[in-house]
Amino acid sequence: MDCQYLPLASTGQFSSLFLDYLDQKDSLKPFYNRFPDLQSFQQQIDERTFDAQKRTALVDALNRQYQHIANKPDVSVLLDPKTFTVTTGHQLNIFTGPLYIVYKLITTIKLARRLKETYPDYTFVPVYWMATEDHDFAEINHFSMFGKNYAWQTEQRGAVGRMNPQELKTLFDQIPEKLALFEEAYLKHDTLADAVRYYINELFGAEGLVCLDADDAGLKQVFAPVIRDELTQQKSGQLVQEQTEKLSALGYKTVIAPRDINLFYLDDQIRERIEHKDGVYKVLHTKLRFSESEMLALLDEHPERFSPNVVLRPLYQETILPNLVYIGGPSEVPYWLQLKPVFDQYQTPFPMLMPRNFAMYVPTVSAKRIRKLGLVTEDLFQDTITLKREFVELHTSHALKFDNENKQVSKALDAILHKAQMVDPTLEKAVLAETKRFANAVTRLEKKMRRAEEHNQETGVRQLLAVKNELFPNGSLQERSENFLTFYLNDRTFLQKMLSAFDPLDYRMQLCLE
Repeated sequence: MDCQYLPLASTGQFSSLFLDYLDQKDSLKPFYNRFPDLQSFQQQIDERTFDAQKRTALVDALNRQYQHIANKPDVSVLLDPKTFTVTTGHQLNIFTGPLYIVYKLITTIKLARRLKETYPDYTFVPVYWMATEDHDFAEINHFSMFGKNYAWQTEQRGAVGRMNPQELKTLFDQIPEKLALFEEAYLKHDTLADAVRYYINELFGAEGLVCLDADDAGLKQVFAPVIRDELTQQKSGQLVQEQTEKLSALGYKTVIAPRDINLFYLDDQIRERIEHKDGVYKVLHTKLRFSESEMLALLDEHPERFSPNVVLRPLYQETILPNLVYIGGPSEVPYWLQLKPVFDQYQTPFPMLMPRNFAMYVPTVSAKRIRKLGLVTEDLFQDTITLKREFVELHTSHALKFDNENKQVSKALDAILHKAQMVDPTLEKAVLAETKRFANAVTRLEKKMRRAEEHNQETGVRQLLAVKNELFPNGSLQERSENFLTFYLNDRTFLQKMLSAFDPLDYRMQLCLE
């Protein structure tokens, strides 16, 4: 593939907080530990102590979760004190969801490889943190393939990882393509978590990627001291609020809003917030009520009933994984910047924050069009009106503006104004009004000439807009809407091509042309 690159700041697609973090702006340095360049990993390794009991709990959980998976990864390597993880995470979007989720996984795999090359004395395991406890079904229940949207409808509620995916059989009946891998995953597993683990292992298991489902009693037991402290002391919300106010004072918009208690109650068909008022713990939208002693007894007996929200989930991750870096998107990296005081409170090393790779994949037909039309990467990120106007002006053999004529007319109008003022100063308004009408008429004529020239260049303009719409379906980045199957079904080497093309430490937009 022919790869072209563009600074993220030049795309107009990212927040100032995200871009300033990548620029390592001095004012943001107190909000994180260290920036993810290759040399900094040794310091992170030296800082990242992780005791043997936690490693054992992690390996036991993974062995349970992979017990029915063929060709499962050897997770026993995580028992070695010289083994560390590099992690990304995401919700369990059906059929992998938008392209960028696959890009996150590939970035994570490539980073583990690069670190092994640089630090051969250590082992690095790429981990996909499956957001199985998330309950926002509307965010995961749909995907787009070949420009058509498909959605899963269900009456199931609660944590999505516990949902039964066999209802997706009705969706397969709507999809004209045969998707054997996903039929095997969804129709032969009882939970969405098991289904996702199966197909991710089929797609990326050979690359060393390990899937972790943190909805696990053994792993929650490791995190129980933090859960207990959150229930009784409620420190995290205030810490995050103070950090958020500091970011706001610097002019940044923040992503997450903390709660007094940043935990959910989790059970079958239920994931609801826990609130504490007048000495009673309430589970919202239920009749569940607990005294403090009852709540803490429940924690001792069933730690899996407690689910961290967005404030505590990153701390949970870093508590149960020997992790060095989190690979996230343009919304995730900024919200982690709100969380460092929580890590400091619980004496847990703050991971390095690394953006995932950003890319546009351009199949052969569109790649040929781009080359034929003489487009460069910067052109494609312009809005459609500007892109079309500049394309037409570049390729026309005619003058589409009356610049020289306007200069001559302006001189004549100035002379007319001067003469009119000499006769009667009150005529100035009348002359200026006629001048404005003339300018508007010229503008209208220029627009008509441009439309006429667009018609003359109809073929080129049509090809230009086809490329633009393919890379920005519905006006958004391709990677945020299109599914990988759109390209994989036509080219089974698609994932390997992206694996080869990505550099995890290259923080630019990448245009990949076939």
